[in-house]
Amino acid sequence: MRVTTKGQVTIPQHIREKLGITPATEIDFVEEEGRIFLVKRKAGNATIQKFAKLRGSATVKMTTDEIIALTRTDK
Repeated sequence: MRVTTKGQVTIPQHIREKLGITPATEIDFVEEEGRIFLVKRKAGNATIQKFAKLRGSATVKMTTDEIIALTRTDK
């Protein structure tokens, strides 16, 4: 296996299938006794991280009717 200039490698298909790794799957590299292991990140952590990005409050000073009027068009 060869590392690209960007530090990327291709995970062989049989390994991706065995671990259930699909596009956007979060993985970690773990070092133990001088060896590096690829491990699939637990789903709970990824889910929490995705929702953490969405946490906050709206700052738009518009009424619900004004927002709906912007998103709907007359046909």
